[in-house]
Amino acid sequence: MPSSESLAAALARAGSPVELLRNLAFPPSTFPVQPEFTNWRTEQRSWLESCALLDQSHHMHDLFVTGPDALRLFSDLAVNSFAGFGPGKAKQFVAVAPDGHLIGDAILFHLDEGSFDLVGHPMVLDWVTFHLERGSYDATAERDPNSALRASGPPTLYRYELQGPTALALLEQVTGAPVPDARFFSMAEFTIAGRRARALRHGMAGQPGFELFGPWADGEAVLAALLEAGADHGLVRVGAKAYSTANLGSGWVPAPMAALFGDDPLMAEYREWLPLSKVGSIGGSLDSSDVRDWYLTPYDVGYGKTVKFDHDFVGRAALEQLAQTPPPRTKVTLVWDADDVTAAIGSLYRPGPGAKYIEMPKARYATHHEDLVLKDGERVGVSLDCGYLANERQMVSLATVDTALAEPGTEVTVVWGEQPVSAKPAVEDHQQVRIRAVVAPCPYDARDTYRAR
Repeated sequence: MPSSESLAAALARAGSPVELLRNLAFPPSTFPVQPEFTNWRTEQRSWLESCALLDQSHHMHDLFVTGPDALRLFSDLAVNSFAGFGPGKAKQFVAVAPDGHLIGDAILFHLDEGSFDLVGHPMVLDWVTFHLERGSYDATAERDPNSALRASGPPTLYRYELQGPTALALLEQVTGAPVPDARFFSMAEFTIAGRRARALRHGMAGQPGFELFGPWADGEAVLAALLEAGADHGLVRVGAKAYSTANLGSGWVPAPMAALFGDDPLMAEYREWLPLSKVGSIGGSLDSSDVRDWYLTPYDVGYGKTVKFDHDFVGRAALEQLAQTPPPRTKVTLVWDADDVTAAIGSLYRPGPGAKYIEMPKARYATHHEDLVLKDGERVGVSLDCGYLANERQMVSLATVDTALAEPGTEVTVVWGEQPVSAKPAVEDHQQVRIRAVVAPCPYDARDTYRAR
């Protein structure tokens, strides 16, 4: 198919959004960095036991937006409040379609007056670019794709994330100064190896940490200084395999299905604008002829507190309606039954077809992964992202389930595998299996203490 084909043209050719997306050959998002520096089990443990260094320079996409109307552009599209959002701050930017269903989320950095960097998966960056091009905004945008898609040259910025119990001591050693008391998702500045580095106060698994970033030309010197100081603090470099599982403990759903197929004229215009190459595949045991069954709202995935009605934004009216009643679903962690997982993996060693291959440590096999969650044979939710946590020695997934079943300890069942089998290259002939699971808190790594430390 031509790379320039629009989503609208591809939809007309396929006849059904579900048929189009289920059979797309597009894989899950991958991290174009070294898979392992030691082994992913040791690397997973580092952000709980010592200090993890995660190189974010290559796998995320940046959209740099500058101009007098840049803030208005973001405010028009985000469910977030922008009251008091000045330079030196960041926020999780959440966007929805006119019907209130998720387009996606990203991290918005307010760098300087009239200067922003939106960092994340392409879904939200495309949505913002579309509105900038069609609207009357005095602003310009520059896109820096990730290193797997960039035509040439290095990234604009380096990004190094330091997380774990010894992260702050390491930073004090490498900077020669006390770490500033920055609030969660506020920014600070450090001097490392003579270079000015900006830093976002972050957290992983309830542990303190910072995301450092600056011009690419400074990255090598900053990294060398971090590695040298890290030798005294148990620093572990984390590769793509372990890093891809970090969201499972922190409770972030990395690639929710974007609600692209609504009847609103705005969405029809967007489908004409959006290339099919920017659209992700769907995978998992969820099977329906209605693409809306894959859609999620901000309330489904725990973003309800982010929604603020102090400004006008795309989708506001729909979310105001949803906000009038308690959320029907709640985001949870599902801990998969060890015996059932072992049996599924073991089926690969017996005459087949057996269960769908469960890759370690991240088991998703499409851009947007949604598996059925059942209770007494009835659908009660969807499992969204799944993988293995060496710290817990457990297979877990993030899920959104009926709120009445969100109490920790509730027993449910996850359906693993596709029927009918799709045409995606990552899907082999297999049989669906049912895997018992128990509801647990979300976020899981730190339970109720996440963000508190």
